[in-house]
Amino acid sequence: MRVLLCSTYELGHQPLGLASPASELLAAGHEVRVRDLSLDALDPADVAWADRVAISVPMHTARRLAADVARDLTRRRPDLPIAFYGLYATVATDEARTAGASAFIAGEYEDALVDWVADAGPVETVETGRRRHRIPVRADLAPLDRYARLAIAGEERPAGYVEASRGCRHRCRHCPLPTVYDGRYRIVARDVVVADALAQVERGARHLTFGDPDFLNGPAHAVRVLEAVAAAAPDVTMDVTVKVEHLLAHRDLLGAMADAGVVFVVSAFEHVDDAILEILDKGHTAADMAEAVDLVRAAGMEIRPTWLPFTPWTTRRRLADLVRFIGDHDLWGATDPVQLTIRLLLPDGSLLADHPAMVPHLVGDDPLALGSAWVHPDPGLDELAARLAELADEATGEGLCDRDVLALVVDAIAEATGEVLPSVPDQIEGIGLTESWFCCAEPTSAQVSLLGVDG
Repeated sequence: MRVLLCSTYELGHQPLGLASPASELLAAGHEVRVRDLSLDALDPADVAWADRVAISVPMHTARRLAADVARDLTRRRPDLPIAFYGLYATVATDEARTAGASAFIAGEYEDALVDWVADAGPVETVETGRRRHRIPVRADLAPLDRYARLAIAGEERPAGYVEASRGCRHRCRHCPLPTVYDGRYRIVARDVVVADALAQVERGARHLTFGDPDFLNGPAHAVRVLEAVAAAAPDVTMDVTVKVEHLLAHRDLLGAMADAGVVFVVSAFEHVDDAILEILDKGHTAADMAEAVDLVRAAGMEIRPTWLPFTPWTTRRRLADLVRFIGDHDLWGATDPVQLTIRLLLPDGSLLADHPAMVPHLVGDDPLALGSAWVHPDPGLDELAARLAELADEATGEGLCDRDVLALVVDAIAEATGEVLPSVPDQIEGIGLTESWFCCAEPTSAQVSLLGVDG
């Protein structure tokens, strides 16, 4: 079979969601083309060539964009079998079927995807069993210089992307992972991870992002992988994602991570209100977050928090407190402006949807959220969230630097809350990727236009 694999968005990384299934399909004897639609528009020649099309949907933005691609493919070739695969594959499947998809494979999707290519029958499945992963095939992907880079010490370094594990041992209620993995955690064999990392280094990567949902779910495995990569490529820097809870529990490993080349750690702080953190089942408090900042910096790394400022329980005072936390801990250079605009999403299957604290705020279905809609008891905060998202999108589109966009966002929060907030310094320094990190947000106008399809 001739299989066209498409990615719509993977946070500016060269898509592992294409490279991994490509290796499995090639091993099964199929012809494969991989296309990253975040870089290039869909080519009619590829559509005409394909017997099957499978679209990677590892996150909310990718899933939203994938529906547009499916509709476009169906208009061109009504009988072309289309599958969605990845973490968000089984979200809002009715809408996806309307768009033209007939197969939905979440979790450890590779084996089921190979089976679907063989018969193209309708399927909706979540696979979480253990499996042996093949080394991803990246030869036909766009070069790394077209993707996000590490910005550090006044230079930008080409960045690759690997995963040493999938799933997560935890069940944070706002996270999409528990709806698929339900607390399960699956490692990728060390030799496979190292081989994939080194293949990208050979193609020019000077930095590697480990995209595991939580790198320290399996701390022994994680450190062994880091040390193996560092031994083979000692000049390559790295970043990882770790829960606050794990940063505190495994503080003895932070020095080894820094020694191996980790320069920053992404951590889902989410909010500074302990009551909100408890509802989300984050497993940490605001005081824990402050301690994590100090621990990571003491080990010689920087920390980049992610935030979820707009929830049904956010108050104007607590939103202001979040900005104050950023100022108090000098996190300006570690804060992507988009992080201060994110509003809680409740996709199908969300563990929050039936939580007693959430139920009073639900108002029906929300096609944009791929799930349930909610409203804040203070309409002004819903208006502020929308205004900030538009402001950040427009300012970024106009070419403003992150510092200036962040200042505009903070000023808007100060005006809306009536609180005196710290000013964003004129000069801020940070280590991070040139593509903003976020778990779930609305696709920007720039992302939609790259697809070359009608939304």
